[in-house]
Amino acid sequence: MSSKKNKLDQEALAFHASGRPGKLEITATKPLLSQHDLSLAYSPGVAAPCLAIEK
Repeated sequence: MSSKKNKLDQEALAFHASGRPGKLEITATKPLLSQHDLSLAYSPGVAAPCLAIEK
């Protein structure tokens, strides 16, 4: 089993060494190009949708 683990270890090291770093990426689903866009998505703009959900 040591040989199998060693092979897996080597494959894992090669896998993580190639390409872009990291495994996951989070991307915006709405346009966030300006301060106004951020205000709509977060405070104070987020209050209106939250209050609508509360009703």
